[in-house]
Amino acid sequence: MRIQRYSTLLALLFVLSAASLPARGVSKEMIQLQTQVQALQDQMTQMQQSFNERMGVMKSLMDQNTDSMNKVTSAITSLQSSLDKLQNDNNGKVDQLSGQIQALNDSLDELKARLAKVTKQLEDMQAAQQSQAAAQAAQQAQQQAAAQAPPPDVLYNNGLRDYNAAKNDLATQEFSDYVKFYPSTDLTGNSYFYLAELAFKEGNYQEAVKNYDQVLQNYPTGNKAASSALKKGMALIELGQKDDGIAELRHVIQRYPKSNEAMQARERLRKLGASASGTNRQTGQ
Repeated sequence: MRIQRYSTLLALLFVLSAASLPARGVSKEMIQLQTQVQALQDQMTQMQQSFNERMGVMKSLMDQNTDSMNKVTSAITSLQSSLDKLQNDNNGKVDQLSGQIQALNDSLDELKARLAKVTKQLEDMQAAQQSQAAAQAAQQAQQQAAAQAPPPDVLYNNGLRDYNAAKNDLATQEFSDYVKFYPSTDLTGNSYFYLAELAFKEGNYQEAVKNYDQVLQNYPTGNKAASSALKKGMALIELGQKDDGIAELRHVIQRYPKSNEAMQARERLRKLGASASGTNRQTGQ
């Protein structure tokens, strides 16, 4: 079965991964991961046993229905033979046998419908089982990948180093790995900010707005919140959403009035011919 193959493969991958680590690398997190993987394997084994039991029941029902259909078919054949012999001798018996044949045909149709229903249920069970097994395998693979990822401070510092060195593709990959493997640390908001900055540099303003929103919605008190709000406003203007962009810049001034970001927001509004308070004015710029 696929579940057994997934379990064996995942166990082998975990053993190989653990064997490749030095002895001093064994930590509490690895022991917890090993426990989680074992628990998932036990759960998959129990699911396999339950599935096998259900499969046995369904197979038994299908065998019973098939046997009943064979018996009915045999009876129809026998009655048809008798009908052929008696047709010329006794019209009354012919009518009786015809009624019996019709009844048997009706029973056969009912059995076919039941068999089709059981077959459909069996197919649905198999599909659900395969889907659940695939999801659990993906979860285990993600946990093992997280266990093999660099430590959070190393991964973040690598991303920041490559960002400052203008190695944009490499920095994007590193910050993306950070938010994937470490979604709830103090530096996760900063990682989303740098992903937004990298997208902004590439002119992908829609992606930039999405990542700035990650900072503003999930890390509103972080040290990148003001910069994210300022750059989100600028990205919206670049997207042609001028009114929304102006509103975002005014929000920066209202929430961070003494910040450097507020100063930049006022200057951008001045160039757009918009006031910081909400009343537009026409300028020659």
